[in-house]
Amino acid sequence: MGKEPKKSKKKKQRNVPLAGSSPGLVYIDETALPSIVTLHSYGAGHYHAQEIENFSSLKGQLLNPEYTYWIDVKGLKSADLFDVLLYDFHIHNLVLEDITRTNERPKYEEYEAYDFAISRMLYVEEESGLCNEQVSYILMKNVLITFQEGHVNGMDPVRQRLKAGKGNIRTAGSSYLMYAIMDVVIDKYFIILNDWSEELDRIDEELIEKPDRSLMYVIQGIKRDLISVRRVAWAERDKLNDILRTDSPYITAQTKMFTKDAYDHCIQTMEMVESLKEICISNMDMYLSLISNRMNQIMKVLTIISSIFIPLTFIAGIYGMNFAKQDPVTGKDLPDNMPELYTEHGYLYTMAVMAIIALAQVFYFWRKGWFK
Repeated sequence: MGKEPKKSKKKKQRNVPLAGSSPGLVYIDETALPSIVTLHSYGAGHYHAQEIENFSSLKGQLLNPEYTYWIDVKGLKSADLFDVLLYDFHIHNLVLEDITRTNERPKYEEYEAYDFAISRMLYVEEESGLCNEQVSYILMKNVLITFQEGHVNGMDPVRQRLKAGKGNIRTAGSSYLMYAIMDVVIDKYFIILNDWSEELDRIDEELIEKPDRSLMYVIQGIKRDLISVRRVAWAERDKLNDILRTDSPYITAQTKMFTKDAYDHCIQTMEMVESLKEICISNMDMYLSLISNRMNQIMKVLTIISSIFIPLTFIAGIYGMNFAKQDPVTGKDLPDNMPELYTEHGYLYTMAVMAIIALAQVFYFWRKGWFK
């Protein structure tokens, strides 16, 4: 039996800027998680990761031009960190606002000293259902800064590749690292959609065996989440297309070549979303059709029962009127009244006639195939 769907994690309304507020304001949500900053420095034969507690010394640790640096920020609670980004890294206020508002759609923007991009990371939690978190990127020549709302280890595959040192990830620069993270984000879309595809296949089998109302709730929940995935994937595709067409010096030709693959994956995601939406609609139609068919069968049984008892009720109603043949006081014959009321064995004859009528109707309905 299907379970009722879990609700998607909703963004708090207070994270939306007030009408008329000044643009470029860094917003620190009171519910934001503490900032954990990890600095990854790596090269062809080198990899080192350390947690940074003193944010003011952050830029001073990015001095070796032979290394690529990844500043991984989890949690957006620290106002000091954003002061360092503003004054030491000269990040524009509007970019910092987009990072902290966490309700932005995927996009790619070019600035003089860096590029800025946003992705939406989707994952499913047991209690919360589909969660939608923002991942922001600031791309420089040999530095990539990423920002996550929560402490979810969604980028672990990239960290493992950096530690292993296999492939191009250590030698292809910071733009390739940004691509690798975006590719992981898109791959997670496939995992979620594949799980939903298996769930819809299971629902399809259960609908045929025994349609249950709880299955309708599951289908509707998946359909609602598919709309969220489609909205994210559509904007993600536009962002990747902007990266492919950019002339930014921070995006290398090698990165663009691999970004084409991520773009194709994004297109496949959108196609899967549309396919699963059609399956949801088909399953919903099947459920309604089966329920309607079941209701028709119930109405058919009731109709047969009613058809059998209507003539019997008619006979019983006539003889229940008790019009006597004679006046019980004067003994006078009353014309056009019921002589059968005083017929010997009249009760048995009446019951026999009613039984014959009922059996004849049952035989007729059976010949018509109504009992199949």
